[in-house]
Parts: sequence; C-alpha cells; structure tokens
Amino acid sequence: MSEAASRPAKATPRPRRARDASRAASRSAILAAARRVASRDGARDLSLRGVAAEAGFAPAALYGYFRNKDELLLALAADDLTVLARAMRDAGPAGLAGAGAAALNLLKGAETMAAASAALAGTPQEAGPKEAGKLAEAERLFNGRLIAALKALSDAGGLPTGSRESQCDVVLVAASLAGLALLARSGRLGALGFSPEEMIARLDGRFGRG
Repeated sequence: MSEAASRPAKATPRPRRARDASRAASRSAILAAARRVASRDGARDLSLRGVAAEAGFAPAALYGYFRNKDELLLALAADDLTVLARAMRDAGPAGLAGAGAAALNLLKGAETMAAASAALAGTPQEAGPKEAGKLAEAERLFNGRLIAALKALSDAGGLPTGSRESQCDVVLVAASLAGLALLARSGRLGALGFSPEEMIARLDGRFGRG
C-alpha cells in the first residue's frame, strides 16, 4: 500500500453556500424560539438562556448569532417592522385610515418593539469594540426597516414626502400610531373613553389626502 493511500482522507469542507444556508436556518430557529418565549413570558423578561433552551441550543452557541439580549430584541423588532410595512401596503385603497388601522392592529401586539427601545438608547460603555460593532450593525438593520415602514405608511396613506414639512407629518402619524398602540395594549385608551377607530379617523381627517 502506498504512503498516500495509507493517509486518512481529508474532510471535504462544506461549500460556503451550504454553510450560509445552515447559519440562516439556525438564526431563523432562534428568532422563532425567541418570539415564542416573548409571547409566553413577555419580551422585557426574555433571556438568552431561556431562548437557547426553547430553541434546543447550548447557551454558548447562541452567542455566535446574538451577543446579547439587546441585539436579539432589535432583530425581533426589525422583523416586526417588515411585517408592519407589508400589512400597510396590503391594506387596500382605504388610504391612511386603512393603513393606520392595519398598523395599529399589529403594533398593539408587538411588545418587542417597545422592549427594544432600551437597546436603542445607546451602546453600553462597558461593551468592547466587537460587541459595540455588532450592536451598531443590529441598529442599522432596525433603522433600515424603520425607514421602509415609514415609506410604506406614506405610500399607503397617500402622504407626500417631498418636503421637510411633509416628512415631519409622516413621522408624526407613525409616532401617534405607536403611542395609540401603547395606550390600547395597556387598556388605557378604553379607560380614557376613546376607541382605536375614533383615533384613526381623527388622524385620517388631519393628515389624510382622501
């Protein structure tokens, strides 16, 4: 037997595309597990260890995808913004009233966006350069999805964006919807004697172009 034949064959490295697909699938599984934990226990009380257990991952393995809770919450919130943008685009020809109602309906149940606000307050000073960079990357993803959601709101609602003033109107409508969602989720909107439909109609009357 030749020397070459007696040596063990080297393991064939996995193609890059296969590795990327495997990593993407694992990331999706982690996010799905995180969403189940958030729905069950509340997004604010979500922990990486709890998510790892739900997903069937070793806790240490999770850090290869999300280095901390803030990064995971931002990823969940970014996904919520994508769903939100799609819902507003699919709201039909009802203009701002339809887009606003679709947005409010989703925002009432999207606790992840409210929980992610702490991550957006700034990078912890004790974070190392690598961790700070990863969090900044998660923030850029979130910001990109937020801009896409604002564009979907302006398009579906017929809101112009050609001037600074009109762009302010879009942000005001979005902020109003987020605030209404917070009041509705906590039951305070009804306690104050208002309904979501009434508030959406007021927004449509003030900002709509119908």
